[in-house]
Amino acid sequence: MPLRAARRPVVIPLSSSASTPVLRATALSRSYGDRRVLTDLSFAVDPGHRLGLVGENGIGKSTLLRLLAGVEEPDTGEVGRPADLAYLAQEPPFGADDTIDDVIGAALSEDRAIAAELESAAAALADGTAESATRYDLALAHAESAEVWDADARAQRVLAGLGLGGLDPSRRSGSLSGGQRSRLALAAVLVRRPRAVLLDEPTNHLDDDAADFLAGALAELPGAVVLASHDRVFLDEVVTEILDLDPGVDGPRVTGGSYTDFRAAKRIAREQWEQRWLAEREELSVLRASVAPDGKARQVVHGRPMQDRNTMAYGRHGDIVQQQVGRRVRNAQRRLTELEREQVRKPPRELRFTAALTGANGREGTLVSVRDAVVPGRVTVPALDVHPDTALLVTGPNGSGKSTLLHLLAGDLEPSTGTAWRAKGVTVALLEQDVELAEDDRSPRAVYELVTERLADPVPLQDLGLVAPRDLDRPLRELSVGQRRRVVLALLVAQTPDVLLLDEPTNHISLALADELGDALRTAPGAVVVASHDRWLRRRWHGATVAVVDGRLVPTLSA
Repeated sequence: MPLRAARRPVVIPLSSSASTPVLRATALSRSYGDRRVLTDLSFAVDPGHRLGLVGENGIGKSTLLRLLAGVEEPDTGEVGRPADLAYLAQEPPFGADDTIDDVIGAALSEDRAIAAELESAAAALADGTAESATRYDLALAHAESAEVWDADARAQRVLAGLGLGGLDPSRRSGSLSGGQRSRLALAAVLVRRPRAVLLDEPTNHLDDDAADFLAGALAELPGAVVLASHDRVFLDEVVTEILDLDPGVDGPRVTGGSYTDFRAAKRIAREQWEQRWLAEREELSVLRASVAPDGKARQVVHGRPMQDRNTMAYGRHGDIVQQQVGRRVRNAQRRLTELEREQVRKPPRELRFTAALTGANGREGTLVSVRDAVVPGRVTVPALDVHPDTALLVTGPNGSGKSTLLHLLAGDLEPSTGTAWRAKGVTVALLEQDVELAEDDRSPRAVYELVTERLADPVPLQDLGLVAPRDLDRPLRELSVGQRRRVVLALLVAQTPDVLLLDEPTNHISLALADELGDALRTAPGAVVVASHDRWLRRRWHGATVAVVDGRLVPTLSA
């Protein structure tokens, strides 16, 4: 059932169960200055349900989590939440002097209080009163429900599962890395097991094993979970519903099932959106033609010539015809006015490389070749060749040397030993993780036109599906990191390089664009080398795969 951002707020539960929702949002709206982020958003989450939030960067996912947590108040609307709620923002909630033991101890405080009450109630049984027996029965039921006897073992399992099991419990959190601190905060939530859990990008700083452990741990929580994540594999394994905040024909909507189910439903919804937009555009064209001075709505004649010189009867018939004409014109004008006011927006253009990336410009043979290349302390490449039809994925943990390899292929880094050769005239474009446009006052359109003005037939920026129409003329400094990376990718693609190198291309972009990028890479006819830790992209890669292991490039099985 779709969830609509309607004028009249309607609460739409995310399941058909009869249980009482743990979290309820009713007609939430939130603005920052003149920018409206959320409008009349209503939904409910039942126990045992896990709702994933997806949408464009800046669409309101983190804002919604803060509203649900009570960190911010909505401009209008209200939130119903349990007292036992954990909100894990992207910054850990504890201080630098708190030890691992302190953090886990605080998470277990309620379990220990329940155990202490059970012990006290057991001791009180000696008086033999009905009141003490009732107290003990309640304390025992509470302890069994909370599984307090397993609390310490549970804490150790969680710490081990998140890669913190080998750390000294007395170690202060200020001495931990940023990733370890984030995992410790996540561990405290899982150990505590509150009735409602709100998570903002929980898989940041997690390796594959830790992300898999987290997915399993969340599935075992008895309460409600609402989370925002860019990890599509994680979403696919965890969520029971997805709330899509991106613009749609009917506003935000809920899709039941996994992320895979959501993708299929979104594809169908987009096709329906496009069909409706085309149908309404055609209807607008017909209506405008009808109400024109010589339009069809006015093209009604008497239907017969005047007979027997009966001018009076003929005139009366003409008056009737004119009334019919007037009625048709008014009806057509009324429908035209209504449709012009309520016509659905044109669906946003999807990313496509085939219009711009021409496929190594007709080149043949080897474009780039690396042999026995060594960049000391960073990466060693025994052998690697890039051809016009190459589709290569480079995997490996952060800091392993993937980015160094791309710079080697791009030619802006020379090896200390060995060779990195490029065929004469070959053009190589590299999308880096960090782009230098944060202080640029120029608009994406201006920069794009400057870069492409010498091209014979440049593809219009809006036709690439990388920059939203509303962002075409905004200063680059006002755009997000992900939006600026899109602009740079558009600049690279428009120049039709022989080899396109992409360093973590799905970082800082929405899930929808990440999906579109993966599909576009699958059909792009040029040479493409991608370095990525994105599990979804890795599991669905269509070409060859290599990995950087201990600073050395090694081949792996093709995906």
